[in-house]
Amino acid sequence: MQPPEEARPRPRQQSAFVAAFLSLIFPGLGHAYARAWTRAVGFAAPPLLLLALLLGVLLKMGPIDTAITIVANLSLILVANVVALIYRAVVAIDAYRVVAFVNAQAEGDGRLGRRPIRLNPLSVAGLAAVCLVIAGAHVVVAEYGGGVQSYVSCIQDPNCDTSADATPNPSDGPISTDSPTPTLSLPPVGTAIPSTVAVAPWNGTDRLNILLLGVDQRAGDSTFNTDTMIVVSIDPVTKNVALFSLPRDTVDVPLPASAQGVFGSVYQGKINSLWTNARNRPDAFPGTGNARGFNALKETLGTLYHLNVQYYVMVNFQGFKKVVDTLGGVTIDVQNPVVDDRYPADDGTDLRVYIPAGVQHMTGAQALVYARSRHGSNDFDRASRQQRVILSIRQQASPQTVLANLQPLLDALKSSFKTDIPLDKLPALIQLSSQINTANIRSYVFSPPRFGTEGYPGGVYSIQPNVALIRSTVANAFKIDPKLEQLRDAVSAEDGTIWVVNGSGKTGQANTLVAYLEYEGLTAIAQTQRPPALLAKTQIKVYNGREAELPATVALLEKVFGVTATFVTDPSVTVDIIVTTGKATPTLTPPPGP
Repeated sequence: MQPPEEARPRPRQQSAFVAAFLSLIFPGLGHAYARAWTRAVGFAAPPLLLLALLLGVLLKMGPIDTAITIVANLSLILVANVVALIYRAVVAIDAYRVVAFVNAQAEGDGRLGRRPIRLNPLSVAGLAAVCLVIAGAHVVVAEYGGGVQSYVSCIQDPNCDTSADATPNPSDGPISTDSPTPTLSLPPVGTAIPSTVAVAPWNGTDRLNILLLGVDQRAGDSTFNTDTMIVVSIDPVTKNVALFSLPRDTVDVPLPASAQGVFGSVYQGKINSLWTNARNRPDAFPGTGNARGFNALKETLGTLYHLNVQYYVMVNFQGFKKVVDTLGGVTIDVQNPVVDDRYPADDGTDLRVYIPAGVQHMTGAQALVYARSRHGSNDFDRASRQQRVILSIRQQASPQTVLANLQPLLDALKSSFKTDIPLDKLPALIQLSSQINTANIRSYVFSPPRFGTEGYPGGVYSIQPNVALIRSTVANAFKIDPKLEQLRDAVSAEDGTIWVVNGSGKTGQANTLVAYLEYEGLTAIAQTQRPPALLAKTQIKVYNGREAELPATVALLEKVFGVTATFVTDPSVTVDIIVTTGKATPTLTPPPGP
């Protein structure tokens, strides 16, 4: 009689809950725990491929541009979030069932057939907890995504009122009125023009033009002046960028045909008041409500520059301070000291401002003062400072800071930021911006004396623009050597006076040269007197030590005529420089206006 066979030890039981929990960490881990290798690879492959794709995009585009791309495709992301929730729940439940099935078969008593799965109530509760954790994570994503979508929708809706979202400062006084505009006499409102988009959207290949607007809108204000107006123009072929700044006090800006029946051929008020006056004129510009004001500025500046201004971006100054502070401030290389004894404070009093030259780290309030200060400097310097602030923020925005302060940054943007850039255009814009060389940006400020004439008609300060020169400069912005343009700007700031005397005997030469020198940014006058004898070559004489204050002007004249200037002391001469032409003087004429 044989001894009874000893019972074989049962295989070690595995925990179905552990399998589900491992699937919570990453799809496929629970199946690997159950040694279901084929299913483990099958469930892990899709998320691994997706992570690899996202990592590649992140490395190529950078964190900020990747985040913007996600926002641009937010609806798709929210759908993908639901799909991911279902996928992860299915994986966790399947891993649980696989282990439960294996355990049930391991408990068999030798009979043929599958053993039924017995569910342990405690283990099932663990599976439910895992599914709740999975769902909770995706609910948070959906909540934040929905919030971001709400922010984006409000930012893209010009009539979404966000001024009330800003917390009023008890010391806030009235908006500064140091730049009043004459009251316009307009005809009664006529038939509304069709509310259609006047400018075709950017097609990805033509020159891209975006209008940047800075406004002083306080909590509760229903209107505002657009005190900062910069058109960013990007050539997608050469990847060059030009910034065109128009001073807020500019008057008589040419208007598009649709508005001329209401306002006339030019806008007689200051350009910073056009938004308010156009918003209530459906017979002049397309759009509804606030959108009409933005369309008016895009069309009018497009008419002035002979450009198609496709989009606008607006930020109010109070929100600007919050954004800069949220980002931890901004470091700016101050080129020239800023001194202003009459900067308008929030309480309506005058504040003395002094910002020394050199690298300065500024808070939002300090950066705003630096950008807006106007007393003690000119419009050229002010617009240049505004451009410098924008570029500094663009270059210094830290991805870590943005992500760490995402909620307050979104709140600040919602209350201070508007744009009509479509979300589906953002990826193309991001790709273009990543290819731009910010070190080679060309800056143009259309201020006197080079680009206009300033005066006080009726006791109110205003700037009369040189429209032909502005249009010619915009048309040739990407053709001119940036160093030459910087020299022209320096010459314009020096504002020296030049006489041109015809010493060659060629009829009309002095007048022609005056036109050319004005194109170069100089202030020149043709004289009728002639020298005692004809000259062989050009003479440049700088009088009474003015060369010390006009170095750029002297350098440009020497470059234009190919001769060296001489310095003369003669108290009877009141002009700064006299240029006398000769037979060898080149024939120079300004390029024709577009």
